[in-house]
This record gives sequence, structure tokens and C-alpha cells, in this order.
Amino acid sequence: MRLPYVPNPPPTSTPEEARIVSAIEARRAPRPLQPLDLTLLHSPPVADGWNSFLGAIRTRTSLPQDIRELAISRVAVVNRAWYEWTHHAPLAVAGGVGEELMERVKTPEALEVEGQGREGFGERQWLALVYTDEMTRNVQVREETFERVKKVFSEREVVELTATVACYNCVSRFLVALDVGERNGTGPDAKH
Repeated sequence: MRLPYVPNPPPTSTPEEARIVSAIEARRAPRPLQPLDLTLLHSPPVADGWNSFLGAIRTRTSLPQDIRELAISRVAVVNRAWYEWTHHAPLAVAGGVGEELMERVKTPEALEVEGQGREGFGERQWLALVYTDEMTRNVQVREETFERVKKVFSEREVVELTATVACYNCVSRFLVALDVGERNGTGPDAKH
């Protein structure tokens, strides 16, 4: 980590800061605060907004777990955010994505050729991955891709998938820039 983590338990100097720490602890329960939390808490207002936004993305959307976690995991791969990968790839597996499929998701070039590597993925899973790649790599999504996504996802799901991918692009950039969790350079492309 490029900054020191705040101590755990985090010190607070106002009732508002204590409320923020409590809210983050409640969202994480029964797990302890994570290195990401102990980084964000350098700025309690930022940590508060982050907690609210990420809480909504992670627990209040209608996206099924496999779709949500595939998208998050793919953002992690494209952005080389291996801290994010280690937290979300197991959740994709728990959501029903096979470990062998996750190994393909972990390959940065897996989706660069249309249809390459699609075998084993459901149509919604595959389109979520393609959409995630286009948003993450290019920002703009091709009209053809968007039309295919609209055919298999409801409007609410399109908004939630888009928000999830956008949110985790933010998360991954924060993690990598500060090397939260000391995972930079540990992925499949790491030089040993």
C-alpha cells in the first residue's frame, strides 16, 4: 500500500465519523473491516459515500449473483486489479460459474475475438462479459453489443449492469493506484 492504513479500530473525532465507521462495519459484518475500508477511512466523507454506493451495487440490485460477479471479476482482470479479483472470483463461483470458466475470465485476451471462449457460458453471462469488456476497455459500447444486451436483459438490469461495471472500474482504479492489499503485479501477467 502506498499510504499507511488507518488503525483498526479506526479512530474517530466526531459523532458523524463514528456513524460512518459503524455503517461500514455493519455492511461488512460478520467480516472485519477490509484494507480497502482502512484506506478509504483516511477521508470519512468519501468512505461514507463509497459505502452507500457499493452497498447498493452489491446488495440491492436485481442482477443475479453470477452476472454481477462475472462483470466485477472481468473488470478486475482488464484493469489488473488482483485484490478485486481475489474477493469477487470466488463469489462468481459461489453464484454458479464454474472454476474452469473463471480461468477463462481471468485471461485478459479471452474476449478480444468475437465468440472466442464462449463455450460453457450462458447467453446472459457471455453478453455481460462482452459488455463489461467494451465499457472497461473502450468506454463506448458498440451499438450491436448494446442491442444484443437489451434483448436478454430488462431495462432495469441494463442500468444495474452498467452501474456495476462503472462502479467497479472506479474501485479497480482506486485499488491499483494505491496498491490496496498489496496485490499489484500478482496476477497471471506478473513477472516472477
